[in-house]
Amino acid sequence: MAEQRQALVTGAARGIGLGCAQRLVADGLSVAACDLLADELESVAATVTSTHSLDVTDSAAVGALVDELGGVDVLVNSAGVVGPNVPVWDVSDDDWALTMAVNVTGTFNTIRAAVPGMRERGWGRIVNIASIAGKEGNPNLAAYSASKAAVIGLTKSVGKEVATDGVIVNAVAPAVIATPMNADTAPAVLEYMVSKIPMGRVGEVEEVAELVSWLASDACSFSTASVYDISGGRATY
Repeated sequence: MAEQRQALVTGAARGIGLGCAQRLVADGLSVAACDLLADELESVAATVTSTHSLDVTDSAAVGALVDELGGVDVLVNSAGVVGPNVPVWDVSDDDWALTMAVNVTGTFNTIRAAVPGMRERGWGRIVNIASIAGKEGNPNLAAYSASKAAVIGLTKSVGKEVATDGVIVNAVAPAVIATPMNADTAPAVLEYMVSKIPMGRVGEVEEVAELVSWLASDACSFSTASVYDISGGRATY
C-alpha cells in the first residue's frame, strides 16, 4: 500500500481553502489545514486531518510547521486578503504592505519551505490560488490585483525551476467565488466583477476544489508553470 501523502493547505478555515482541504481529505490525503482564524479552524477540525494556527508571513513559523509534518507532498496556497477597496491614490502604506505580505510573501514562504523536500523525494504538487484580477486587474483593487499578478509570476518561475524534479507547480485564477472573503467586498465592486462573467454568476467553492484536486494529483503530469482559468468565461487570455 502506498504511503499516504501529506498536504498543507493555507487559508483553510473557510472559503476556497477549506473546500480544497476537505476535497483533498476525500481524495485520501492527510491534510494539515492552516489559518490564523483559530476559532473557525476549531469548528472545521473534524473535517480535516489536523489544524494549525499559522501566520504565513512568518517564515520561521512556516518552516517549523513543514518540519513538524515531516515534509509536504501537496501544497495549496489559499491564504489571502482582499486588501483595500479604494482608488489607488487612497491606498495606505500599511494596507499595501499587508496585502503584499499575505498574498505574495506568504506564498513565497510556504513554497520555499516545501520545495526542498519535494525535490528530494522526487514528487510534489503546488497549487497557488491566484485570481482573474491578477491577469486583468480590477479597479479599486490595485493592491489585490498586483499581489495576484505576482503570485502568477512566482508560479511560472518556480514551475520552470523544478520542472525536471518531479515537482509540478500551477496556479488557478478564479473570478469571484461565493466565499466569506467576498462577502466583505464592496457591493459596487462585486457587481462589477459579476458583470464581467459571461456565465452571469459567481463560482462555487466546490468548483475550484475540483480543479485543485486534479492539479494536486498524479493525473496532472505534463502541465506546470501554468495558470488555470476558472472564471465562467471572463478570462480573455
